Amino acid sequence: MIVYDVMNKHVVTISPEESARQAAKLLFRYNIGSVPVVAANGRLRGIVTDRDILLRCIAADSDPDDTPVSEIMTRSMITAAPDTEIPEAARRMSVGQVRRLPVVDGGRLVGMLSLADIARSRPVAMEAGAALSEISAGVVRK
Repeated sequence: MIVYDVMNKHVVTISPEESARQAAKLLFRYNIGSVPVVAANGRLRGIVTDRDILLRCIAADSDPDDTPVSEIMTRSMITAAPDTEIPEAARRMSVGQVRRLPVVDGGRLVGMLSLADIARSRPVAMEAGAALSEISAGVVRK
């Protein structure tokens, strides 16, 4: 099974010029933790997370209305191609300790793959469990 078979093809995105406040509104409206940052030509430029907004904007005393997403987004991302095998995608998520993987084709965003997507694909559900275990390995519980 490949990433294309289980990825979400309908992805909420934001442009690099939009404000941090607009990104936060999208996160809230769609109940998601990250939004891919996509240029007008469809090319993936980065990803902005709730953590990026909090640490790089709010905690830095920047105004969310005046801070463009391009200033706070994470630029280095782990990605997968649509034809990547699910076990390989899960391995990349484990190594990068991410729960969501942008899917790109020729630099253009075509979907998002989450651990939940992998878990719902019954034949490879074990990869999701293994990835989550690796991702959560550094978490300290009190």
